[in-house]
Amino acid sequence: MADRFRITLGQLNPIVGDIPGNAAKAKAAWEAGRAAGADLVALPEMFITGYNAQDLVMKPAFHTAAMRAVEALAEECADGPTLAIGCPWTEGAELFNAYLICRGGKIVSRLLKHNLPNETVFDEVRIFDAGPLGGPYSVGNTRVGSPICEDAWHPEVSETLQETGAEFLLVPNGSPYYRGKYETRLNHMVARVVETGLPLIYLNMVGGQDDQVFDGGSFALNPGGALAVQLPVFDEIVAHVDLERGADGWRVVEGEKVHHPDEWAQDYRVMVTALRDYCGKAGFKKVLLGMSGGVDSALVATIAADALGPQNVRCVMLPSEYTSPHSLEDAEACATALGCHYDYVPIAETRAAVASTLAPLFEGLEEGLTEENIQSRIRGLLLMALSNKFGEMLLTTGNKSEVAVGYATIYGDMAGGYNPIKDLYKTRVFETCRWRNANHRDWMMGQPGEVIPERIITKPPSAELREDQKDSDSLPDYPDLDALLDILVDQDGSIADCVAAGFDADVARKVERLIYLSEYKRFQSAPGARLSRRAFWLDRRYPIVNRWRDPS
Repeated sequence: MADRFRITLGQLNPIVGDIPGNAAKAKAAWEAGRAAGADLVALPEMFITGYNAQDLVMKPAFHTAAMRAVEALAEECADGPTLAIGCPWTEGAELFNAYLICRGGKIVSRLLKHNLPNETVFDEVRIFDAGPLGGPYSVGNTRVGSPICEDAWHPEVSETLQETGAEFLLVPNGSPYYRGKYETRLNHMVARVVETGLPLIYLNMVGGQDDQVFDGGSFALNPGGALAVQLPVFDEIVAHVDLERGADGWRVVEGEKVHHPDEWAQDYRVMVTALRDYCGKAGFKKVLLGMSGGVDSALVATIAADALGPQNVRCVMLPSEYTSPHSLEDAEACATALGCHYDYVPIAETRAAVASTLAPLFEGLEEGLTEENIQSRIRGLLLMALSNKFGEMLLTTGNKSEVAVGYATIYGDMAGGYNPIKDLYKTRVFETCRWRNANHRDWMMGQPGEVIPERIITKPPSAELREDQKDSDSLPDYPDLDALLDILVDQDGSIADCVAAGFDADVARKVERLIYLSEYKRFQSAPGARLSRRAFWLDRRYPIVNRWRDPS
């Protein structure tokens, strides 16, 4: 009986819908495993299609093409280690999230996901059928159990695999990031190891897909829950993990344990990765944004420079008569420090022309929000014209606080194809700017050092759409607003919860009202990087028309 078993893990970045490209990545990982003498080469959940492919998986032509691709891959990988890869699979009229085991030119085993997640960003209950509790598969004379992602968050699948002869567990995943997710995963996997007494290898994919970023961080545990191997977060890597068999069964050989960065670094990496992969996978090489001299656009410009390189970022200042000299100076200083292209496009003439056109209709009416929004929409018009002309995707720059309460102009500053800071509250925007000024990493393509001038971070936030305007004229101060939003959005709390936390009930009701009234704006807003469990889009789905208000 063999005393050593090698698994090659493909912690890789698939592209949703690129079945040939994903197959090629799988083949390259398999070849690396064959060269290293692996017994088994493993890819993550649904790797052949990319993940999260949502309703695309249900399209018959699509899932049929994926199945045929794995059958062809099995033939190509006939002479060497066993290959394990995630793929949709049909049996009769049922569609499953499957893990396919390929050996000798054929698919020799099909594992069907039993527990289908139906929360946060996942809708697997409406997409897939639940598979039965199954047993392990053989690789040589070793029996391996593979709970698929969510299956390992519940005890029954792993326990069934242990009871039916599995000697260790290999868990393929498509598990996206949210703040603190790694510790949550680790706790669940330790529980499975303690319950079964088996070693466990957790394999996760990396890369961005729409709003989600898969953060890798694959690891291996020995019985008792001791960490034996820990791979890096976010990086593509093909790694070899060895197990040795002793009197007590298989044990993972101690290997590299890569240190994981703190949550500020991970959040920033997610925003950079999300934008880089969104552009790369959608075919955009360059981006542009409106550079206001404020903190949000400064941070978005910095993320864009780090994601794509400063030479691929256009910063556009579009001043009106309300734009302060400080904003003009700060916007140019930030763009210069980043090394980005900087354009200056005043909107005064365009605004005057629009005002003249509307004057007969607006005669006798006071100026107000309408005229403020016209400024924002002129900027959106000009930025979209630049985007169309130069083939550069427009980024929008609203933070989560603004997105939550609708402090943004639809078809104005909300215009754009992607929003890197959509899930970052304003208070975290300030701290993230400070973090980036103090930190530079090798995955950042932008300049090191203080790229966001200190004055941008410290001056009072303002939309600068009227004289002496401040955000605090319309909203609670951001520390209070963000604390209220955390209760009402992230915790799904009530007005009573806000009052219990020390806030005035009328202020809480105003914020709640703004959240509900802004639903139609969010419905039409650009996607953005998901950092929390309650990001605006798939994590939180509310009706656009809604008269309910918390009576407490």
